[in-house]
Amino acid sequence: MKKLISLFALALAALAGSAQAADTAPTAQQSKMGMCNKDAGDKKGDERKAFMKECLSAKPAAPAASGTPQQMRMKQCNVDAKDKKGDERKAFMKECLSNKS
Repeated sequence: MKKLISLFALALAALAGSAQAADTAPTAQQSKMGMCNKDAGDKKGDERKAFMKECLSAKPAAPAASGTPQQMRMKQCNVDAKDKKGDERKAFMKECLSNKS
């Protein structure tokens, strides 16, 4: 009986784990919402609402050969961080990618 209960509990845990893992990848809309939210920055009230409405309703641009601004920034930060390792690289990348210039 204990084996049966243990087996049942194990199967239940496996099912719950697989269901949760399937829900972790963000959808395209969730990714767009995150990007627009980040770009909204310190905007507040009606200004933020208008910005978010415009941002979320915008159609994605045609894929450029060089990529999105975020992709271009990531490429440049990777080039700049080529000689860094470990925590130093992690800190550098965080700082580099957070700069909007």
